[in-house]
Amino acid sequence: MKDRRPKVSYSLAFKQKVVKEIENGILTKSEARRLYNIGSNITILRWLRQLGKSQLINKVIHIEMKDELNKLKELERQKQELESALAKAHLKILTLESTVEVLEESRGSKLKKKNGTKSSAESSKKKSSKKRNTK
Repeated sequence: MKDRRPKVSYSLAFKQKVVKEIENGILTKSEARRLYNIGSNITILRWLRQLGKSQLINKVIHIEMKDELNKLKELERQKQELESALAKAHLKILTLESTVEVLEESRGSKLKKKNGTKSSAESSKKKSSKKRNTK
């Protein structure tokens, strides 16, 4: 039978000391293993992965203050309110335009507009033609 080594448990402080010495270039992994009589390089590699500076690489750490989170929530709420108001305005315009169409069909003639007012269709046509002319 092979002689089995007893299971050795290392303290967190010891692991951190070894990792720090390796990361600072004081010892190589092999030197640390021999100096401290650590079972294998795999053990040291595991410690480096768990406790070393490289554990922070490729991780996103997002730090924010409480007021930033509250401000973000407030802006999202305001955005939803504005989107809702815009949708209601579009529905109102569609309702009014269809009401005008129904009235015009029932009368058989176009409704007379007040001077200086434009229908939404005319204003959108003029805006698009102005954009084309300025380009």
